[in-house]
Amino acid sequence: MHFETRAIHAGYDPFDHWGAVNPPVFLSSTFAQSSPGKHQGFEYARSGNPTRKALEDLLANLEGGEHACAFSSGLGATDSIIKLLSSGDHCIVADDVYGGTFRIFDKTYRRFGIDFTFVDTTNPENVAAAIKDNTKMLFLETPSNPLLKVSDIASLAKLARDKGVISVVDNTFATPYLQRPLELGADIVMHSCTKYLGGHSDVVMGAAVTKESKLHERIAFNQNASGAVPGALDCYLVHRGIKTLGVRVDKSCDSAEQIVSFLLEHKRVTKVHYPALKEHVNHSIAEKQMKRFGAMISFEIDGSVADGEKVVSDRRVWTLGESLGGVESLLEHPASMTHASIPKEMREKAGLRDGLIRLSVGIEDSRDLIEDLRKGLESY
Repeated sequence: MHFETRAIHAGYDPFDHWGAVNPPVFLSSTFAQSSPGKHQGFEYARSGNPTRKALEDLLANLEGGEHACAFSSGLGATDSIIKLLSSGDHCIVADDVYGGTFRIFDKTYRRFGIDFTFVDTTNPENVAAAIKDNTKMLFLETPSNPLLKVSDIASLAKLARDKGVISVVDNTFATPYLQRPLELGADIVMHSCTKYLGGHSDVVMGAAVTKESKLHERIAFNQNASGAVPGALDCYLVHRGIKTLGVRVDKSCDSAEQIVSFLLEHKRVTKVHYPALKEHVNHSIAEKQMKRFGAMISFEIDGSVADGEKVVSDRRVWTLGESLGGVESLLEHPASMTHASIPKEMREKAGLRDGLIRLSVGIEDSRDLIEDLRKGLESY
C-alpha cells in the first residue's frame, strides 16, 4: 500500500475492537491478570498500553521499521537512545542540532562520562576524521535545525556501520512522508511527534523506530526503566494527526516554495536556507533522499538580536512561538529562543547568526503569510 493509505489504516484493525474505526483510548493504568504473570499482553501502563501500541505499530510501518517506542517527548526519545551508551563512550553529533539535544548531551551526559564531538556532518570526511576507537554513536539531524543543512544519510550510515557505530537520524523536519532514514541504512530514526506527526500543536511526544530487534529491546528497556512514556490520550491524538500527514505536508510545502521566492527577492534578506535551492548545502543529496524539500525555512537579515526580535514580534498571521510542524505557521528567532542555550561563540561558529529567523509554514493561504512577513521585514 502507498504511504497515504498506510497512514490511515496501518497498525490498527477495527475488527479487533468491535469495529471501532478509531483506536479506543485505554485510560487504565493497570490490567487484570488471570494469575500471577498471566495477562493478555499488558500489565502496567508504563510498560505498555493498547492505544500506545497501535501508534507504535503505525510509526514502525511508516518508517519502514519493525519496532517503535513512543515517549512523552522528543527529548525523552533522545534520552533513551543516548542511554545505549556507557561512560567512556564517544558520540559524534551534527553541529547545529536542536538546542535541547545539545543541552542534554553537553550539560547532562558529559557529566556521566560520555564524550561528544560536534561536527559539520554535511561533509562525510568530517565525520570520518572525528571517529575514535571509543566512538559508539553518530547522531544526525537532517534537515537540521535551524539551518536546514542536509547530510547524506546513506553515506554516513555506511561509514558508521563499517566502523561498528550506531547511526541515529532525527527525522522530525522531514517526517516519514518525505524521508525514510532506515531505508537509507540508518540504525535508528527518531522524532519529536509534537511537530508534524501530531500536526496540531496540542500534544508533546517523541518516538524511536528501528529494524533491529536487539536495538529495540535495549531502547524499550530504557523506555520502561526511565518511565518517559506518553499517556493514552496523547497517543490517540498523534495517531489521528498522522492520518492527514501527507495532505498537510504537501500543502505546507507548496506554500513554503512561494515564501522562499518572496524572500529571495526581498532587499532586507541577505540569505535564504532551503534545500530546494541549488546553492544550498547538499542540494543534490536532498533531491536524492527526500520526496520534497519540506516546509521549514530559515533566512538571515543583516541585523542584531534586537532587529531579529522586531521582525518576529507582533505578527498577525504568523504565530511567534517555539515548536514547528503544526497547521498554524510559526516563526521564531533562534538566537533568543530555541538555541539560546548554545553559547554565542558556538552558535556563530555553526552559522547561527543573530539575524537568523526560522519559519515553520502551516496550511494558511500563502498570500496572507507573505504579506504578514513583508510587514515584519519592514519593522526595523
